Parts: sequence; structure tokens; C-alpha cells
Amino acid sequence: MAQQRKTITSVVWSISSKIAIFTLKFVSVPILARYLEPAELGMVASGMIVITFLLMFAGAGLTAGLIRDATEDPVSDDTVFWTNLGVSIVLGLAVYGFADPLAALLGAPEASWLLQVFSPLFVLYLAPDVASSKLARRMAFDREAFVTVIAEALGALAAIAVVLAGYGIWALIAQLYVSAVLRFIGLFLAAGYRPGRHFSLHELKRHMHYGVRLVGADFVGFLSFQSPIVIITRMLGLPQAGTFNLTNRLSDLPNQIVLTGLMSVLFPSFSRMNEDTARQADVLSRTTRATTLLLAPMLFGIWAVSEPAMTVVFGEKWAFAAPVLGLLAVAKGIMSPCGSFIPYLKATGHASVLWWFGLGRAITTIGAMVLGAAWGDLEGLCIGLCIANVGVLFAYLAVVLKIAGLPLGQGLRDTLLPLGLAGAMAVAVRLVLVERWVPVDGALLQLGVGAAVGGVVYLLLIGLTQRRLVRELVRR
Repeated sequence: MAQQRKTITSVVWSISSKIAIFTLKFVSVPILARYLEPAELGMVASGMIVITFLLMFAGAGLTAGLIRDATEDPVSDDTVFWTNLGVSIVLGLAVYGFADPLAALLGAPEASWLLQVFSPLFVLYLAPDVASSKLARRMAFDREAFVTVIAEALGALAAIAVVLAGYGIWALIAQLYVSAVLRFIGLFLAAGYRPGRHFSLHELKRHMHYGVRLVGADFVGFLSFQSPIVIITRMLGLPQAGTFNLTNRLSDLPNQIVLTGLMSVLFPSFSRMNEDTARQADVLSRTTRATTLLLAPMLFGIWAVSEPAMTVVFGEKWAFAAPVLGLLAVAKGIMSPCGSFIPYLKATGHASVLWWFGLGRAITTIGAMVLGAAWGDLEGLCIGLCIANVGVLFAYLAVVLKIAGLPLGQGLRDTLLPLGLAGAMAVAVRLVLVERWVPVDGALLQLGVGAAVGGVVYLLLIGLTQRRLVRELVRR
């Protein structure tokens, strides 16, 4: 029970930090969007794809091994730190020197100067990973939450100040650097970690044996999540990429609030249960239901109120992008049950499963998006993404149920019922707003009415079908 309480407390801290960051973005992103053009947003999104892609390989999954270790070891910590630091310096120099061909490969040659500006980010992002892993091992998510919120808050304030001063795209650059520098300093202080002079090839090989498999899984996951920007830039142009980037950021806020916070806690929690597979399976079942019940209504709800939401949040200038926002939210909502699957597979040592499954998902997703973009425009691409995610969800479910030894009926109940409840709620809200069951004028009022109707309908549905799960969560 003490361990369960610690896990729940960690989840609360992690999600609370995401809520605080959400609030900051809810204020800062609309301000930035009103002063920036779609092409500028597209340039930054294209440039960050290169940084994110290379960072995924740079760490080689080494810090995940530190989290799974039974005890902390200074030699192991320092070995990972110096490896990460050396690799990040090399990558930064490489990106600076090869910025032109990399930007051309993305279909955005005008973004080459941004790659050079972004090149120092490798050190700022990768060097504190050991400190972050130490906090995760200790389940000290309150400290990490504090550091993250402060870094994001000051980064957002810096971006607003720069854009209001008339420096355009430099606002986004300032936001990235201010947040990265503060996170760098804060994580080292919070973890109390000071790199020593230790280095062990044995420890490096040991962590790489586990980490390389995770990197492979992360790579194919990257193809699924980040490939839209490349596809859109090459097939539809930078303005469309900027539109996608903006709507994707808004539709992804529920995931940023709930999913990332939950996954960061579930990985070390599942790792501690590796000797009790029955308990792991039970926790997997409950967290799948709870995650879907929390995430799916947020995401499907965004689809239901996409038109007034775009107008209220970003202004009339971006109202045209409402269908893209709605479809992206639906695509993410379909995948909401998978929030507990990935940390479960990682913690139980099934990185190879993640790799092969992720590869199939990447091929399916990219193919569907390319066909959708060729068939139409951004809306066609998003429709293709929704269709692909339905297939991915059922494939994920089949794989995870087999590994966990859970019955098919239980797995379908844990996923499809919560999705159905969220879908029914979203359709009810849509009928009220679009079919004018309740005459409401004005985007802000429509948004408020939609949220109120959705909340009431969903609470009623939860009360009718999920009382037992709610009581279990409250008791714990």
C-alpha cells in the first residue's frame, strides 16, 4: 500500500506539472500564433525534427537502463553522462556543418540557418538526462515537476516578450533556449548530481545492450509521430506544415498533460513489479481503463468544439484550420488506450516487440498519410491518420494482451467501452452546437456551452458504467 500511495503521489505531481505547463501554453501559444505566419511555424517545426531525430539516437537509451537498475551506481551514472556529453558535442558540430543538405532533405532549404542556431541544443537536452533518470528512480517527480514548470514558464515569458518586441521567429528560438538552459541547471541541482571522473566500458556495454533495443523502438515511433511534418513540407509546402504544427500542438495538449506524466511514472512503477507478473497485468488493466476514461473525452471533445476553439484560442486568422484540429484530436483519441502499453512493454523487457510493432505502425501510418495528402490536402492526410490509428490500436491490443496473459474480452472492455463513452459524449456536444439543438451565438459562448454539455453527459455515462473503477481509484 505504501508503494501504491507513492506511485499515485508521483502521478499526481507529474500530471500537476503538465497542467501548469498546459496553462502556460494556453496563454502563450495563441499570442505567438497571432504574430507569426504559418511558414515561420513550419520552419521551426522542420528544424526541430532534425534535432529530435538525432537526440533519439544520441542517448542510445542509456538512461533507461539507469532507471531499471536495482541500485544507483556512481560509475554507471558517470559513464552514461560522459558518453552522452561526448556524443552531443559531436552531433552539434555535425548539424552545424551539414545544415544546408539536411534542410534540403526536409524540403525546407530556407530553414538551414535555423539548424545552425539549434545545434547547441544537443548538449542542453542530453547532458542532464542522468540527473533526470536519478529523480525518476527515486520517484522524486515533485522535484522534476518544479524544475520543468519554472523552465517552461520563463521560456514562455521570454517568447512573448520577444514576439511583442517585433522579432518574429526569434521568439520561438528564445523560448527553446531559455527553457533548455533552465532545465539543464535545475535538474542537476534537484538531483544533487555532480559528474565524477569514472568511466567503465563494461557499464557502457551493459546499458547499451538494453538501450539499443529501446532506441530502435523509439526510432520507428519517431517515424509515426514526426513524419507528418516532413510529408507535409515536401508535398504541400511550409505554410501547410505550419498550420499542421499549430493545430497539432493544440490537439496534443491533453496528451502532454496526462499521457506524458503518466508514462514517466508507469515505467519505473512497472519495472519494480517485474517479479510479480500477475500484479503487473492487473495494474495494466486498471491503468488502461483509467487513462482512456481521462484522455479520450478530452481529445474527442476537442473535435466536438473545434470550430469555436480555433476562433477563441487563435483568432479568426486561423479559423480555417478547425477541421484539421478536429481530425488530429480524433486520431490521438483513438490511440489513448495505448498510454499504458508502451511503458509496460519497456519495463517488462519487450523492446524487440516495440521495435517490430513500431515498424509496422510506421509503415502503415506513413502510407496512409501519403495517400491522404495525395488525395486531398491536410484534411485528407488527417483522415488517413485516423484510419491507420484504428488498425494500430487493435494490433497493439492483441500484442499486449498476449504478453500480459489477459483475456480478450477484458482487453476489449478496458479499451472500447471508454472510447465509446467518450465518442457518445462528443457526438452529443456536436449535435448541440452544429445542429443547433441549443441556439448559441458567439464562439466563446459556444465553447463554454460545449464544455458544459460534454461534462454533464460524460459524468452521467461514467456514473452508469464505471462506478466500480472510480471507487477503486478513490480508495487508493
